Amino acid sequence: MPDDAGAPRRTGAGPVVVLALVLALAAVLLTVLPDDDREDGRACTARTVRDWAPDEPLTGEFARYGDDATRTDDWTGGDGTHSVRLPDGRVLWLFSDTYLGRVHPPPNPVGESVAWRDVATPLVRNSAVVMSPSGRLESTLPAPVFPDPAPQRWRWPVAARVEPRSPGSAEKVVRVLLWTRTAGRSPWIYGVPTATEVATLSLPALRLEGITTVLDQTAVADPARRVLFGTTAVDAGDWTYVFGGTDAQAASRPTSHAYVARVPRGRLGEPGAWEYWDGARWTVRGRPAAVLGDGEDKGVGSAFGVVRDGRTYVLFTMAAGTEGLTTVTAYWACSPTGPWHGPTKGFGPPLPGDGVAAYNPQVHEAVGGGGRLVLSYDVNWLDANAAAAQLNITRDVSLYRPRFVSLRLAAP
Repeated sequence: MPDDAGAPRRTGAGPVVVLALVLALAAVLLTVLPDDDREDGRACTARTVRDWAPDEPLTGEFARYGDDATRTDDWTGGDGTHSVRLPDGRVLWLFSDTYLGRVHPPPNPVGESVAWRDVATPLVRNSAVVMSPSGRLESTLPAPVFPDPAPQRWRWPVAARVEPRSPGSAEKVVRVLLWTRTAGRSPWIYGVPTATEVATLSLPALRLEGITTVLDQTAVADPARRVLFGTTAVDAGDWTYVFGGTDAQAASRPTSHAYVARVPRGRLGEPGAWEYWDGARWTVRGRPAAVLGDGEDKGVGSAFGVVRDGRTYVLFTMAAGTEGLTTVTAYWACSPTGPWHGPTKGFGPPLPGDGVAAYNPQVHEAVGGGGRLVLSYDVNWLDANAAAAQLNITRDVSLYRPRFVSLRLAAP
């Protein structure tokens, strides 16, 4: 009997089987792990806000432009502040609900020494303002830039990117992510989340060419579970990571959850190119899974910003709980899918008086540089009565305009 009679027989198929298993495992890892982080994650380090200061020149530039009363059809205030630098050096600033019209000098109708908007000031659902390469705001595009898709339904612009018109094309266009919302009853006073869309603007004229639906959420029965993508976007490697969230309008949901999708860079306008993180892997059709938020002390506002600092992702949001309308805090991660660590110690940006809320912190790489980040935050009157809030906004033109801080990140 051969000496190896009791041993497993070796065949030529052994190495082939092992190789097949290795290749299969590699394929799984390629599907599960974010492509840009398999190497980058090794150098990822914790981040927190080292220092910050009000960016008075940028805040003042929006005040100057908004107070200019030479035209009656331009921007006097808006929220949902986003920006993108254009190839010719201009910066396109995008806003959600926007006040147009003329600004009147003080005193206002109740005798306060502040400039004011007339109560008949028109409100449009979105707008765009163009800044020159030198940093001076120059013009307001005809508003609304993105028309309502149907009665009682509107579009809010969020993150934007300059991309090739088609893969490999030398011609550039602007892709603007849009949140479509539908009028609803309380607690959905800011509209029911409906769909994520992508608009295409021509360059250099910035004319609207078309709008494509990326993710329709009308089939999701519970509005609180509907995810809208585009609150912020981050380029890394071959991908653009697009973050989204659920709304926290219902009183039973004090914090929202963050989600993430990815798109090959330059293909935001192709719905079939989008992939969503389902908690285990990237998928085209699966239900997105939250990457941050526990419904209690950790989570995000329905609008938040993310930036990549070196190889670390940093997420800025209003703090959960009682500080949520006054304090900006941050989380950090080595991958857009998490795990997200934090919240870190927050800071309270300046507010123009009592009863005013801060929200929607966004990083503006279009105007940052020199090792410092520029962060905007929107301000609005804190009042559940919409009519009362609008009255206060018209009485004081400094409300409902973006304000800016400059900050630096560092290891804790």
